[in-house]
Amino acid sequence: MITTPKSNVIEKENIHQLAFGSTDVLMDEQLKIQRKRRLKRAEQLGNSYKTKSKILFKSLDGVFKVETTVWATTEKFVSLKGGAIIPIHCIKGVDFY
Repeated sequence: MITTPKSNVIEKENIHQLAFGSTDVLMDEQLKIQRKRRLKRAEQLGNSYKTKSKILFKSLDGVFKVETTVWATTEKFVSLKGGAIIPIHCIKGVDFY
């Protein structure tokens, strides 16, 4: 389960204002594999059922949570509904409901 203070919830429309670092927020290879699997599942749920996902990610401005539909996952980025893009190496966790 992803938990973060309410003040760090960000709307997908504001993600483009954030700057992202170049280092991966996850150190463990198994966690990186799990992150990729969960992102792919979030993409499937978003495209098939319009299911929203919660994504916890780190930018240079801090840690944020966004609740939105994942539309596409590439090797390096996640594309969200509305055109927002988050680098995968900045994502700490993914939940879907």
